[in-house]
Amino acid sequence: MSVTLSPPTERTCELCGRVERWDEDVEGWRIDEKPGEIYCIHDWDINGTYAPFEE
Repeated sequence: MSVTLSPPTERTCELCGRVERWDEDVEGWRIDEKPGEIYCIHDWDINGTYAPFEE
């Protein structure tokens, strides 16, 4: 049985609405549009309901 890791490609802050997308070229997160609140301690929507493994 093989398991494949499927990492997130997009995340949204539940506090300020900032949206980021994974950029393969720089191997890091990039801001999609507006930066949100600059002093926000981002609470990303990737939580216990996200299942990164595929069977």
